[in-house]
Amino acid sequence: MRQAKLTYTSGLLEGEIQITGSKSESNRMLLLQALFPEIELHNVSNSDDTQAMTAGLSSASALVDIGHAGTTMRFLTAYFSTQEKQQKTLTGSSRMQERPIGVLVDALRQLGADISYVKNEGYPPLQIKGNALTKSEVRISANISSQYITALMLIAPSLPEGLTLTLEGKTTSVPYIEMTCSLLRKIGVRAVFSGQQIQVFPQQNIAKTTHHVESDWSSASYYFSVAALAQKAKINLSTYKSDSLQGDSILMEVYQQLGVHSSIEENTLSLQGGGSVTPSLRLDLSDAPDTAQTIAVTCFGLGIACDLTGLHTLKIKETDRLVALQNELTKLGASIEITEKSLHLHKRKSNIVPNVAIDTYHDHRMAMAFAPLALLVPIVINDADVVSKSYPGFWDDLEEIGFLIGS
Repeated sequence: MRQAKLTYTSGLLEGEIQITGSKSESNRMLLLQALFPEIELHNVSNSDDTQAMTAGLSSASALVDIGHAGTTMRFLTAYFSTQEKQQKTLTGSSRMQERPIGVLVDALRQLGADISYVKNEGYPPLQIKGNALTKSEVRISANISSQYITALMLIAPSLPEGLTLTLEGKTTSVPYIEMTCSLLRKIGVRAVFSGQQIQVFPQQNIAKTTHHVESDWSSASYYFSVAALAQKAKINLSTYKSDSLQGDSILMEVYQQLGVHSSIEENTLSLQGGGSVTPSLRLDLSDAPDTAQTIAVTCFGLGIACDLTGLHTLKIKETDRLVALQNELTKLGASIEITEKSLHLHKRKSNIVPNVAIDTYHDHRMAMAFAPLALLVPIVINDADVVSKSYPGFWDDLEEIGFLIGS
């Protein structure tokens, strides 16, 4: 539960950083590898979430505890449901046991899954008795979490007749569903996403294939923020693709409005600050909600107003991220309002309060989103080790480009 005290002296901020593989892509591919051992993976994420996924898939124990790993909870719920003659109790941290999973469980039960709640209806822990899922059609609410949909898509090739999903309501985080479709196609599975319907066709085996996981765009977001807030910045990040499957790659477009020029050449993402900054920012982040914290903090640092909408999924993350953002930005001197699905930050009229201790609420993104403010004022990050959930080397990499970090 250590504190990290962050400062920055002055001068050009530059460096080259290798970002770990995307945990979103890694966790999808690990589940597919469990179904199709012909897949060989490279540049897999070193995050806690991905380690939890790896451990969960390989565990011989009847009790599987995935800690804070939300993606792992959703994906393993679906996977264990298909594993005949296995019985698993799937649990997690106290916060995980407050995060709803009923929508996914209901969908799996429609397919024939045998899942029961150990404590509270609609929430982990879950008792899962693996069996043959013989149904091939399911309806699911699409406006809560794309991970529920992806979990079903990932097990679909192993079902006797594949799976047809009908999506009800406005679909949230569409790029993450498209990522899943693309990864299925890359290993030879036929998958179609059109309108409110997804079809994944059955596949008994695939050709031997090697897959290189792209580095994580969510992790790159903090360096976009650094480039926007620094007096001078030139940062190279690897390994990235110009045809990225990750929804958070919209950062290139968003941060252009915040003064950051970015480009990708030979799998290197180059960031350079110092461009013109829009006087206010309005964004619908329905397709990339994980960028909201970073963008809001960047706008606060730049002293500009921002209105961010499409944030309804932030209420059920590691913490209620909207409330957490309001609490911590207010400590620094911000004027901010939130609703159930939006955030409204007013133009800053006073200096940032220095030496504020930022609470992270067991949320890795809170720690990393606020860290770049050290370019403007000394800042303290509580429970700094929480970053290991997605980016264990974050503090070391910040030091590499010139941040001073004490404890």
